[in-house]
Amino acid sequence: MIAISVRKDGITVSGHAGYAPAGQDIVCAGVSALTQTLIRSIEDLTSDKIKYKISPGGVEILYGNLSEKSRTLVDSFFIGILQIADEYPDNVRIA
Repeated sequence: MIAISVRKDGITVSGHAGYAPAGQDIVCAGVSALTQTLIRSIEDLTSDKIKYKISPGGVEILYGNLSEKSRTLVDSFFIGILQIADEYPDNVRIA
């Protein structure tokens, strides 16, 4: 199960979906794509500074005061994650 925590100061994504074998897991791929796109979008489209650590089975994103643009990007990330969690409730949990 992938657990996702969206907090005021950051986002944590941890675990594995277990929907399909490694390399074929569309749930993991979807969550990974959204998470990596969020990181890159904040870095490339805003002047906000974030810290992040990507490791096998986990991502930790830390931030301080975000601009309106970055908050919109985080909201968009969260909308995508909610859609995946609604479609695959046995594989993704919003904490």
